[in-house]
Amino acid sequence: MSAAVAIISSVSAAATVVVMIVLIRRCRVVKKKMKKKIKAKVKEELQRRACEAQAQACRGVEDVVIEVGPVEQFLNEILNEKPMRFSSEQLAACTRNYSTELGSGGFGVVYKGELPNGLAVAVKVLKASMMNKKVQDGFMAEVGTIGRTYHVHLVRLYGFCFDTDTKALVYEFLENGSLEKYLYGDDEEGRKEKQKLEWRTLHSIAVGTAKGIRYLHEECQQKIVHYDIKPANILLTADFTPKVADFGLARLGERENTHMSLTGGGRGTPGYAAPELWMAMPATEKCDVYSFGMVLFEILGRRRNYDDRKAESREWFPRWVWERYEQGEMETILLDAGIEEADREKAEMMCKVALWCVQFQPAARPTMSSVLRMLKGDMAIVPPVNPFHYVMDSGSGSITSSTLWSGTNLSSGFTAERGSEISVSPAAKSTDAMIEDTKSTDA
Repeated sequence: MSAAVAIISSVSAAATVVVMIVLIRRCRVVKKKMKKKIKAKVKEELQRRACEAQAQACRGVEDVVIEVGPVEQFLNEILNEKPMRFSSEQLAACTRNYSTELGSGGFGVVYKGELPNGLAVAVKVLKASMMNKKVQDGFMAEVGTIGRTYHVHLVRLYGFCFDTDTKALVYEFLENGSLEKYLYGDDEEGRKEKQKLEWRTLHSIAVGTAKGIRYLHEECQQKIVHYDIKPANILLTADFTPKVADFGLARLGERENTHMSLTGGGRGTPGYAAPELWMAMPATEKCDVYSFGMVLFEILGRRRNYDDRKAESREWFPRWVWERYEQGEMETILLDAGIEEADREKAEMMCKVALWCVQFQPAARPTMSSVLRMLKGDMAIVPPVNPFHYVMDSGSGSITSSTLWSGTNLSSGFTAERGSEISVSPAAKSTDAMIEDTKSTDA
């Protein structure tokens, strides 16, 4: 009897275990099916909500009235980035019949004007009697170069007029005029302004001008060479931000072309124009580097580099600076310029940069990128070599300071030794190599 009970108990236990296993497996199957159903329902709900949202968005779009006015205004503003063409009547109206004259030059008169939107402009009206090929080329150079660029340190060309009776260029108006009047003090107003402008501001003007020229040489779609960098062509805003102006001599060039062909004799302004512009030598953007170096000398000394009307200016300032520098008398240069102790480190850098910029050999002059980095103290400056070894005090067939400044008979003075002067010296080659090597380490 006890054996039968034991057998029955064992069978019951085994059956119970089997039932439990079956139930567990069934529960797992049911659980998996429930999970699948839940996922399917969730997915279906998400899809339903997405469809409803999309339908609602579509209904919302149907209810929206698209306003084309702002779009048209935006497109017009984009188109107005290019110089627009004014009529002679429009210019007469915006200048109030040319009532306010800002200045005049050899090719025309500049008047102050105001566009219908209240924007102040400077209108340069070219003299009809002087519309020869040179003036026409200058007109086309302005529109063709500055008219296709925009940079904070380049003057903005808003438009032009080329009617039968009126030929004019319309620029942005710059409140403080040109740098020229802040350096020389040729009249009572100039002396007053010269005293007010601090040297730190002048240094900032030099850096900003370098940025503008670098943009022309290295950042435009086509390389632009200005050919007439000088204080009169550096205009200042109300806060003394400099802008390079007057592109009448500028030339466009492809970046792969290392030289540009020039016709019509010398270009640029005597005293600022590089020697190769007055000689039978190929011209490059290094012409602007030379001119900028001459501007740096005038900023440093706050005087004309050469002015035979004044006794203290009869000595050519750049050569005087080199002689002081060569003799280790940098302090004399800084004291003569009235530069305070706190500014002397930057002034010394500017002096060295100027001496490199005006090297006779174009290959020895740095690029404007290097010039800018040196002015800002981001690049070490190799001690400059003598840039004026070709300038003599007197003698037949030699170049004197006054001859170089005036530009008269300049090419004849180089005839005898032109070949030896043009060749690049070892010092110049090593300097160029130094500038290239330091590019990768500059900030």
